[in-house]
Amino acid sequence: MNRSEFPDPFEQARQTDGVSTIDDQNDPVTMVLGLKNVRKCAHQWQKFQSGAEAGRIVVPSEVNIRDTRQIPFEVDPPDHGDYRAVVEPWFKRPLEPAYQAQLSDIIGSLIDDVIQQDRVEVVEEFALCLQSRALTLLLNTPFAESDTWISWGTHVFRSEDSALDASKANILYDYIDQQIERAAANPTDDLYSVLLNSDFQGRKLTKEEVKGVMILTFAGGRDTVINAVTNTIAYFAEHPESLRYIQQHPENTGKAVEELVRYFSPLTHMGRVVTEDSQVCQHAAKADSRISLCWASANRDETVFDSPNEVKLDRKVNPHVAFGFSHHNCLGATHARQILQILLTQLAAKVARIDIHDCQENIEDWQQFQRKVGFHSLNVTFTGN
Repeated sequence: MNRSEFPDPFEQARQTDGVSTIDDQNDPVTMVLGLKNVRKCAHQWQKFQSGAEAGRIVVPSEVNIRDTRQIPFEVDPPDHGDYRAVVEPWFKRPLEPAYQAQLSDIIGSLIDDVIQQDRVEVVEEFALCLQSRALTLLLNTPFAESDTWISWGTHVFRSEDSALDASKANILYDYIDQQIERAAANPTDDLYSVLLNSDFQGRKLTKEEVKGVMILTFAGGRDTVINAVTNTIAYFAEHPESLRYIQQHPENTGKAVEELVRYFSPLTHMGRVVTEDSQVCQHAAKADSRISLCWASANRDETVFDSPNEVKLDRKVNPHVAFGFSHHNCLGATHARQILQILLTQLAAKVARIDIHDCQENIEDWQQFQRKVGFHSLNVTFTGN
Protein backbone atom coordinates (compact mmCIF):
# COMPACT_ATOMS: atom_id res chain seq x y z
CA MET A 1 0.00 0.00 0.00
CA ASN A 2 1.25 3.48 -0.83
CA ARG A 3 2.16 5.47 2.25
CA SER A 4 -0.17 8.25 1.14
CA GLU A 5 -3.12 5.86 0.92
CA PHE A 6 -5.84 6.27 3.55
CA PRO A 7 -8.15 3.23 3.64
CA ASP A 8 -11.81 3.51 4.67
CA PRO A 9 -12.39 1.32 7.76
CA PHE A 10 -16.08 2.24 7.97
CA GLU A 11 -17.20 0.93 4.57
CA GLN A 12 -18.78 -2.35 5.64
CA ALA A 13 -20.59 -0.93 8.67
CA ARG A 14 -21.81 2.04 6.62
CA GLN A 15 -23.23 -0.23 3.93
CA THR A 16 -24.84 -2.78 6.25
CA ASP A 17 -26.16 -0.87 9.31
CA GLY A 18 -25.40 2.80 8.70
CA VAL A 19 -24.27 3.11 12.32
CA SER A 20 -21.89 1.47 14.76
CA THR A 21 -21.33 1.82 18.51
CA ILE A 22 -18.07 2.40 20.34
CA ASP A 23 -17.36 2.93 24.03
CA ASP A 24 -15.71 6.14 25.15
CA GLN A 25 -14.72 6.22 28.82
CA ASN A 26 -17.90 4.34 29.77
CA ASP A 27 -19.98 6.86 27.80
CA PRO A 28 -20.98 4.97 24.61
CA VAL A 29 -21.22 6.69 21.25
CA THR A 30 -23.41 5.70 18.29
CA MET A 31 -21.46 6.62 15.18
CA VAL A 32 -23.56 7.85 12.25
CA LEU A 33 -21.73 6.79 9.07
CA GLY A 34 -23.61 7.75 5.90
CA LEU A 35 -23.43 11.26 4.42
CA LYS A 36 -27.19 11.79 4.20
CA ASN A 37 -27.77 10.81 7.83
CA VAL A 38 -24.75 12.77 9.06
CA ARG A 39 -26.09 15.91 7.41
CA LYS A 40 -29.61 15.24 8.71
CA CYS A 41 -28.42 14.83 12.30
CA ALA A 42 -26.22 17.91 12.05
CA HIS A 43 -29.29 19.96 11.12
CA GLN A 44 -31.41 18.67 14.01
CA TRP A 45 -29.84 20.62 16.84
CA GLN A 46 -32.97 20.43 18.98
CA LYS A 47 -32.69 16.64 19.07
CA PHE A 48 -28.90 16.29 18.91
CA GLN A 49 -27.37 19.11 20.91
CA SER A 50 -23.91 20.62 21.15
CA GLY A 51 -24.60 22.64 24.29
CA ALA A 52 -24.30 19.73 26.70
CA GLU A 53 -21.72 19.41 29.49
CA ALA A 54 -18.50 21.12 28.42
CA GLY A 55 -16.23 18.64 26.66
CA ARG A 56 -18.80 15.87 26.22
CA ILE A 57 -19.47 16.27 22.51
CA VAL A 58 -15.80 15.73 21.71
CA VAL A 59 -14.77 12.14 21.00
CA PRO A 60 -12.85 11.13 23.06
CA SER A 61 -14.72 13.12 25.70
CA GLU A 62 -12.84 15.96 27.36
CA VAL A 63 -15.10 16.34 30.41
CA ASN A 64 -12.25 15.23 32.68
CA ILE A 65 -9.74 17.81 31.42
CA ARG A 66 -11.78 21.00 31.03
CA ASP A 67 -14.89 22.74 32.28
CA THR A 68 -14.64 25.79 30.02
CA ARG A 69 -17.19 25.70 27.22
CA GLN A 70 -15.69 26.15 23.76
CA ILE A 71 -17.53 28.97 21.98
CA PRO A 72 -19.44 28.87 19.64
CA PHE A 73 -18.66 25.17 19.19
CA GLU A 74 -20.47 23.95 22.33
CA VAL A 75 -23.46 26.27 22.12
CA ASP A 76 -26.81 25.69 20.40
CA PRO A 77 -29.13 28.19 18.67
CA PRO A 78 -30.22 30.86 19.26
CA ASP A 79 -27.17 31.82 21.36
CA HIS A 80 -24.90 30.05 18.89
CA GLY A 81 -25.87 32.46 16.12
CA ASP A 82 -25.27 35.49 18.34
CA TYR A 83 -21.82 34.23 19.36
CA ARG A 84 -21.00 33.37 15.78
CA ALA A 85 -21.97 36.87 14.63
CA VAL A 86 -19.38 38.26 17.05
CA VAL A 87 -16.45 36.09 15.92
CA GLU A 88 -17.16 35.20 12.29
CA PRO A 89 -16.03 38.48 10.71
CA TRP A 90 -12.62 38.04 12.35
CA PHE A 91 -12.29 34.49 11.01
CA LYS A 92 -13.13 35.68 7.48
CA ARG A 93 -10.01 37.87 7.38
CA PRO A 94 -8.06 35.19 5.44
CA LEU A 95 -10.09 36.28 2.40
CA GLU A 96 -8.29 39.65 2.44
CA PRO A 97 -5.42 40.03 -0.07
CA ALA A 98 -3.04 41.46 2.55
CA TYR A 99 -3.61 38.47 4.82
CA GLN A 100 -3.04 36.06 1.94
CA ALA A 101 0.18 37.85 0.99
CA GLN A 102 1.54 37.47 4.53
CA LEU A 103 0.50 33.83 4.65
CA SER A 104 2.19 33.25 1.30
CA ASP A 105 5.41 34.73 2.68
CA ILE A 106 5.28 32.41 5.72
CA ILE A 107 4.69 29.27 3.66
CA GLY A 108 7.12 30.24 0.90
CA SER A 109 9.88 30.89 3.42
CA LEU A 110 9.35 27.49 5.03
CA ILE A 111 9.51 25.75 1.67
CA ASP A 112 12.69 27.63 0.77
CA ASP A 113 14.23 26.44 4.04
CA VAL A 114 13.35 22.75 3.66
CA ILE A 115 14.59 22.63 0.06
CA GLN A 116 18.05 23.47 1.42
CA GLN A 117 18.02 20.55 3.88
CA ASP A 118 19.08 16.99 3.15
CA ARG A 119 16.27 15.51 5.23
CA VAL A 120 13.17 16.97 6.90
CA GLU A 121 10.76 15.47 9.41
CA VAL A 122 7.55 16.93 8.05
CA VAL A 123 5.28 16.73 11.12
CA GLU A 124 7.49 18.59 13.61
CA GLU A 125 9.80 20.54 11.33
CA PHE A 126 7.35 21.68 8.65
CA ALA A 127 3.63 21.17 9.39
CA LEU A 128 3.79 22.21 13.06
CA CYS A 129 5.87 25.26 12.20
CA LEU A 130 3.55 26.22 9.36
CA GLN A 131 0.44 25.84 11.52
CA SER A 132 1.91 27.82 14.42
CA ARG A 133 3.33 30.63 12.32
CA ALA A 134 0.10 30.96 10.34
CA LEU A 135 -1.81 31.15 13.61
CA THR A 136 -0.01 34.40 14.46
CA LEU A 137 -1.84 35.92 11.49
CA LEU A 138 -5.20 34.59 12.58
CA LEU A 139 -4.73 35.93 16.11
CA ASN A 140 -2.93 39.07 14.92
CA THR A 141 -0.32 38.43 17.57
CA PRO A 142 3.51 38.80 17.42
CA PHE A 143 5.25 36.27 15.16
CA ALA A 144 7.59 35.29 18.03
CA GLU A 145 4.64 33.75 19.89
CA SER A 146 4.73 30.89 17.39
CA ASP A 147 7.94 29.64 19.03
CA THR A 148 6.01 29.07 22.26
CA TRP A 149 3.26 27.17 20.46
CA ILE A 150 5.79 25.06 18.54
CA SER A 151 7.40 24.11 21.86
CA TRP A 152 4.11 22.50 22.95
CA GLY A 153 4.46 19.85 20.23
CA THR A 154 1.77 18.63 17.86
CA HIS A 155 -0.87 17.99 20.54
CA VAL A 156 -2.21 20.32 23.22
CA PHE A 157 -4.48 17.79 24.95
CA ARG A 158 -2.40 14.60 24.75
CA SER A 159 1.05 13.25 25.43
CA GLU A 160 2.88 10.24 24.06
CA ASP A 161 1.31 7.87 26.58
CA SER A 162 -2.11 9.48 27.05
CA ALA A 163 -4.95 10.41 24.71
CA LEU A 164 -6.11 13.00 27.27
CA ASP A 165 -3.47 14.70 29.39
CA ALA A 166 -4.87 17.25 31.87
CA SER A 167 -1.41 18.51 32.84
CA LYS A 168 -0.56 19.30 29.24
CA ALA A 169 -3.96 20.87 28.62
CA ASN A 170 -3.37 23.16 31.60
CA ILE A 171 -0.32 24.59 29.83
CA LEU A 172 -2.66 25.89 27.14
CA TYR A 173 -5.30 27.08 29.62
CA ASP A 174 -2.76 28.94 31.75
CA TYR A 175 -1.25 30.55 28.65
CA ILE A 176 -4.66 31.76 27.47
CA ASP A 177 -5.51 33.12 30.94
CA GLN A 178 -2.27 35.11 30.93
CA GLN A 179 -2.94 36.50 27.47
CA ILE A 180 -6.48 37.55 28.42
CA GLU A 181 -5.21 39.36 31.52
CA ARG A 182 -2.51 41.03 29.43
CA ALA A 183 -5.08 42.18 26.86
CA ALA A 184 -7.42 43.43 29.57
CA ALA A 185 -4.66 45.55 31.08
CA ASN A 186 -3.11 46.69 27.81
CA PRO A 187 -5.44 46.23 24.83
CA THR A 188 -3.95 45.88 21.35
CA ASP A 189 -5.49 44.90 18.02
CA ASP A 190 -5.11 41.14 18.62
CA LEU A 191 -8.00 38.68 18.93
CA TYR A 192 -7.93 38.62 22.74
CA SER A 193 -8.41 42.39 22.89
CA VAL A 194 -11.07 42.44 20.17
CA LEU A 195 -13.07 39.74 21.96
CA LEU A 196 -12.86 41.50 25.33
CA ASN A 197 -14.30 44.61 23.68
CA SER A 198 -17.00 42.79 21.69
CA ASP A 199 -20.71 43.28 22.29
CA PHE A 200 -22.81 40.17 22.86
CA GLN A 201 -26.55 40.49 23.47
CA GLY A 202 -26.11 44.00 24.89
CA ARG A 203 -23.07 43.32 27.07
CA LYS A 204 -19.34 42.64 26.78
CA LEU A 205 -18.05 39.07 26.54
CA THR A 206 -16.80 37.76 29.87
CA LYS A 207 -13.21 36.56 30.30
CA GLU A 208 -14.53 33.00 30.55
CA GLU A 209 -16.34 33.39 27.23
CA VAL A 210 -13.22 34.82 25.62
CA LYS A 211 -11.28 31.86 27.00
CA GLY A 212 -13.81 29.52 25.41
CA VAL A 213 -13.29 31.10 21.98
CA MET A 214 -9.52 30.98 22.37
CA ILE A 215 -9.39 27.32 23.47
CA LEU A 216 -11.41 26.43 20.39
CA THR A 217 -9.11 28.50 18.18
CA PHE A 218 -5.95 26.86 19.51
CA ALA A 219 -7.18 23.27 19.82
CA GLY A 220 -9.62 23.01 16.95
CA GLY A 221 -7.20 24.06 14.24
CA ARG A 222 -4.00 22.40 15.45
CA ASP A 223 -4.02 18.63 14.84
CA THR A 224 -6.34 19.05 11.88
CA VAL A 225 -4.12 21.51 10.00
CA ILE A 226 -0.96 19.58 10.88
CA ASN A 227 -2.56 16.38 9.56
CA ALA A 228 -3.82 18.05 6.39
CA VAL A 229 -0.41 19.59 5.60
CA THR A 230 1.54 16.42 6.37
CA ASN A 231 -0.82 14.18 4.42
CA THR A 232 -0.66 16.53 1.45
CA ILE A 233 3.14 16.31 1.43
CA ALA A 234 2.93 12.50 1.52
CA TYR A 235 0.45 12.50 -1.36
CA PHE A 236 2.57 14.74 -3.59
CA ALA A 237 5.65 12.66 -2.77
CA GLU A 238 3.98 9.57 -4.21
CA HIS A 239 2.09 11.40 -6.96
CA PRO A 240 4.60 13.88 -8.46
CA GLU A 241 2.39 14.25 -11.51
CA SER A 242 -0.11 16.00 -9.24
CA LEU A 243 2.38 18.78 -8.54
CA ARG A 244 2.72 19.33 -12.27
CA TYR A 245 -1.07 19.26 -12.60
CA ILE A 246 -1.44 22.10 -10.06
CA GLN A 247 1.30 24.04 -11.84
CA GLN A 248 -0.36 23.62 -15.23
CA HIS A 249 -3.96 24.05 -14.03
CA PRO A 250 -3.88 26.68 -11.26
CA GLU A 251 -7.58 27.32 -11.81
CA ASN A 252 -8.26 23.90 -10.25
CA THR A 253 -6.22 24.47 -7.08
CA GLY A 254 -9.37 25.14 -5.07
CA LYS A 255 -10.95 21.88 -6.27
CA ALA A 256 -7.74 20.05 -5.40
CA VAL A 257 -7.83 21.43 -1.85
CA GLU A 258 -11.42 20.30 -1.37
CA GLU A 259 -10.62 16.84 -2.70
CA LEU A 260 -7.56 16.33 -0.52
CA VAL A 261 -9.50 17.46 2.55
CA ARG A 262 -12.35 15.08 1.63
CA TYR A 263 -10.00 12.16 1.17
CA PHE A 264 -7.89 12.74 4.29
CA SER A 265 -10.71 14.02 6.54
CA PRO A 266 -8.33 15.33 9.22
CA LEU A 267 -11.05 15.11 11.92
CA THR A 268 -12.69 11.68 12.16
CA HIS A 269 -15.92 12.64 13.91
CA MET A 270 -17.64 14.96 16.35
CA GLY A 271 -20.32 14.14 18.90
CA ARG A 272 -23.74 15.36 19.87
CA VAL A 273 -25.84 14.58 22.97
CA VAL A 274 -29.33 13.19 22.41
CA THR A 275 -32.06 15.31 24.07
CA GLU A 276 -34.96 12.86 23.67
CA ASP A 277 -35.48 9.20 22.80
CA SER A 278 -34.85 9.10 19.04
CA GLN A 279 -34.21 6.91 16.04
CA VAL A 280 -30.93 7.10 14.12
CA CYS A 281 -30.85 4.94 10.99
CA GLN A 282 -33.61 2.76 12.49
CA HIS A 283 -31.56 2.32 15.68
CA ALA A 284 -32.76 3.60 19.05
CA ALA A 285 -30.84 6.48 20.61
CA LYS A 286 -31.80 7.10 24.24
CA ALA A 287 -32.03 10.57 25.76
CA ASP A 288 -28.70 11.71 27.26
CA SER A 289 -26.77 9.19 25.17
CA ARG A 290 -24.30 10.34 22.53
CA ILE A 291 -24.07 10.06 18.79
CA SER A 292 -21.16 11.09 16.61
CA LEU A 293 -21.24 12.55 13.14
CA CYS A 294 -18.52 10.56 11.39
CA TRP A 295 -17.17 12.98 8.83
CA ALA A 296 -14.49 10.53 7.67
CA SER A 297 -17.03 7.85 6.83
CA ALA A 298 -19.51 10.28 5.23
CA ASN A 299 -16.73 11.57 2.97
CA ARG A 300 -16.29 8.08 1.49
CA ASP A 301 -20.00 7.39 1.01
CA GLU A 302 -20.18 5.42 -2.24
CA THR A 303 -23.79 6.47 -2.80
CA VAL A 304 -22.65 10.09 -3.11
CA PHE A 305 -19.04 10.13 -4.37
CA ASP A 306 -17.84 8.52 -7.56
CA SER A 307 -14.80 6.32 -6.80
CA PRO A 308 -14.68 7.64 -3.21
CA ASN A 309 -11.39 5.92 -2.36
CA GLU A 310 -9.53 7.68 -5.16
CA VAL A 311 -8.13 11.21 -5.16
CA LYS A 312 -9.49 13.18 -8.11
CA LEU A 313 -8.00 16.65 -7.99
CA ASP A 314 -10.57 17.98 -10.46
CA ARG A 315 -13.59 16.28 -8.82
CA LYS A 316 -16.64 18.14 -10.09
CA VAL A 317 -19.25 17.26 -7.42
CA ASN A 318 -17.78 17.25 -3.95
CA PRO A 319 -20.29 17.82 -1.11
CA HIS A 320 -17.82 16.70 1.55
CA VAL A 321 -18.27 17.43 5.25
CA ALA A 322 -14.61 17.57 6.28
CA PHE A 323 -15.23 21.04 7.75
CA GLY A 324 -18.44 19.96 9.44
CA PHE A 325 -21.93 20.83 8.29
CA SER A 326 -24.89 23.10 9.04
CA HIS A 327 -24.65 25.87 11.66
CA HIS A 328 -21.64 24.23 13.32
CA ASN A 329 -19.44 24.20 10.21
CA CYS A 330 -15.79 24.87 11.08
CA LEU A 331 -15.11 28.46 12.15
CA GLY A 332 -11.50 28.20 10.95
CA ALA A 333 -12.30 26.67 7.54
CA THR A 334 -11.47 29.86 5.62
CA HIS A 335 -8.03 30.04 7.27
CA ALA A 336 -7.38 26.32 6.67
CA ARG A 337 -8.42 26.52 3.03
CA GLN A 338 -6.08 29.45 2.42
CA ILE A 339 -3.19 27.57 4.05
CA LEU A 340 -3.72 24.57 1.79
CA GLN A 341 -4.37 26.61 -1.35
CA ILE A 342 -1.14 28.58 -0.88
CA LEU A 343 0.77 25.44 0.09
CA LEU A 344 -0.25 23.68 -3.14
CA THR A 345 0.59 26.73 -5.23
CA GLN A 346 4.01 27.19 -3.61
CA LEU A 347 4.92 23.49 -3.77
CA ALA A 348 4.02 23.37 -7.46
CA ALA A 349 6.14 26.46 -8.15
CA LYS A 350 9.21 25.57 -6.09
CA VAL A 351 9.45 21.78 -5.68
CA ALA A 352 10.41 19.32 -8.40
CA ARG A 353 10.04 16.18 -6.29
CA ILE A 354 9.57 14.91 -2.75
CA ASP A 355 11.13 11.61 -1.67
CA ILE A 356 9.90 9.74 1.39
CA HIS A 357 12.60 7.97 3.41
CA ASP A 358 10.49 6.50 6.20
CA CYS A 359 7.38 7.22 8.21
CA GLN A 360 5.34 6.20 11.23
CA GLU A 361 1.60 6.23 10.67
CA ASN A 362 -0.85 7.73 13.17
CA ILE A 363 -3.63 5.15 13.58
CA GLU A 364 -6.66 6.09 15.66
CA ASP A 365 -8.11 3.18 17.63
CA TRP A 366 -11.90 3.25 17.62
CA GLN A 367 -12.22 -0.36 18.81
CA GLN A 368 -13.59 -2.23 15.77
CA PHE A 369 -12.31 0.58 13.54
CA GLN A 370 -8.63 1.35 13.05
CA ARG A 371 -8.37 4.60 11.13
CA LYS A 372 -5.25 6.16 9.70
CA VAL A 373 -5.53 9.90 10.31
CA GLY A 374 -2.00 10.99 9.46
CA PHE A 375 1.58 10.42 10.56
CA HIS A 376 3.52 10.57 13.80
CA SER A 377 6.60 11.15 11.67
CA LEU A 378 7.34 11.53 7.97
CA ASN A 379 10.95 11.93 6.84
CA VAL A 380 11.41 13.31 3.34
CA THR A 381 13.77 15.18 1.05
CA PHE A 382 12.45 18.16 -0.91
CA THR A 383 14.19 18.80 -4.24
CA GLY A 384 13.77 22.26 -5.70
CA ASN A 385 12.97 23.10 -9.29
